Amino acid sequence: MFLEPMLLDTRPAAFDSPAHIFEPKIDGHRLLLHLSDGQVRLFTRHRNDCTRQYPELWNVPTDAEELFLDGEVASVDPETGIFDFERVMERFQLKKVDRIRGAVERRPVNFVVFDILRLNGRDLRGLPLIERKRILADVLWPNEYFTLISYVEGRGRDLFDLISARKWEGIVGKVKGSSYVGRRSPDWLKIIRWEYHEVFIAGYRKSELGWLVHVQEEGRLRPAGIIEYGITPAAARAFYGVSKQLVAGENGDFVYLEPRIRARVKTRNWTKTKMLRTPAFVEFIV
Repeated sequence: MFLEPMLLDTRPAAFDSPAHIFEPKIDGHRLLLHLSDGQVRLFTRHRNDCTRQYPELWNVPTDAEELFLDGEVASVDPETGIFDFERVMERFQLKKVDRIRGAVERRPVNFVVFDILRLNGRDLRGLPLIERKRILADVLWPNEYFTLISYVEGRGRDLFDLISARKWEGIVGKVKGSSYVGRRSPDWLKIIRWEYHEVFIAGYRKSELGWLVHVQEEGRLRPAGIIEYGITPAAARAFYGVSKQLVAGENGDFVYLEPRIRARVKTRNWTKTKMLRTPAFVEFIV
């Protein structure tokens, strides 16, 4: 069984609201779990079956005969204590059974559950969110692999300040009385903790929109990723108008530029290979 997940709208800044609860935004990937007749099936939000990737989640700590859970599968870096998206992706991409088994020992995941959609044949999606939360707390018993997400009522700004200090991804605000709908909804809002950086644009892709960025490090420039998001039509026109004068060469799908164009980008964090994670264009620096 697969149920379409409820997706988040975006809000630029944290806010307080007595009508909302606020949760930490977990930096992993969305996971939908269905337990029926003792069998567990796991799906991404795009309907990809990922049951075999996470054997530690096959034993759900519940006495329910059937349930459907929504949450985020995550992995914490033991050195930093921060949710590590790359660790989860490494687990998700494993295919061989022996490697998956080994990874369970070395890099176990945790399913951070924030909603329950079905219980013993009953569809709960029409209930208010806060009632579904109460039911979830009654039927799921947290252990080393399953966690119930924590939340606060009303105080979104305080929670955002707390997760920013810990360098987590952001927060999610949810209307207490919201029903669960299988589409994007303004009743659920994400507020991302962005990091901002100044970069040099050193080229662009020919086939599709993408600007090559370099960052300055120890007195030199080095590659740090590709800007694919946030580029408005006006910014693109300005960039390509100026870039014609700065062409230094080309190779395959890329045109290389003298790195004279500076820009400000926002990104969630740095990858382990010191690349900007999905940087988005904010503005040119002149």
